[in-house]
Amino acid sequence: MAQIITGYRIGENGTLRVGCSAAIFDENREKLLLTRREDNNQWCLPGGGMESGESASEACVREVEEETGLQVAVKHLIGVYTTPHELIVYRDGNKIQLIALCFEAEIVGGELRLSCETTEYGYFSYQEIEELDMLSNHTQRIKDAYSGKAATFIR
Repeated sequence: MAQIITGYRIGENGTLRVGCSAAIFDENREKLLLTRREDNNQWCLPGGGMESGESASEACVREVEEETGLQVAVKHLIGVYTTPHELIVYRDGNKIQLIALCFEAEIVGGELRLSCETTEYGYFSYQEIEELDMLSNHTQRIKDAYSGKAATFIR
């Protein structure tokens, strides 16, 4: 489980890491797919770290398939989220400042399932999401996804 430490420009104590997450809505665009993480039991958008040699959209597609079994196509970039005032400290001692890209994606294949990283999944309305124990840095991404704005958020 990772710990998030906050403080003015504390991210300078970590290594920059790029992550990607996917906002996948149901067919009526009323509910969003979330997964419950195995490591901390919190709800989040499916996603994870970008690997060397892949594009951001490829990372998003790969992470969604690894975590959910779904094959997706990236539709557009919802936002770019930088966290200079947060430091994520992992169990192994790694410290990162996250740069996260959140994409809206649509399902093009696969079958929804659990993985070794997820213990539960479900589609939730915005009101239902507000009641869940959410991974804190996904809250703004979800709010931005539900806004429906075409312009990319830079946060």
